[in-house]
Amino acid sequence: MELKVKAVAGTLESSDIHIIVEPNNNAGIEINLESAVLAQFGDSIKEVISETLKELGVESVKITANDKGAIDPVIKSRLQTAVLRSAQITKFQWK
Repeated sequence: MELKVKAVAGTLESSDIHIIVEPNNNAGIEINLESAVLAQFGDSIKEVISETLKELGVESVKITANDKGAIDPVIKSRLQTAVLRSAQITKFQWK
């Protein structure tokens, strides 16, 4: 999936994650993660992000994520929303 514009999903509220995705001119996946629980769950959060990008077919993206204690399904749904907004897709067949 090709990303076209910068897009945002999520909030900075407790138990949520604020995600910004944008096309990456350098190619590849760049993840900049901030989280109060980075030491304990940083690798797990990055894994959910990477798996979700793979499922969506995204190979080039710059992600800035600010986690406020979101669980995996919230991380995944926020990322999906941001990616679809960035790709400017209005209709998507969810699996």
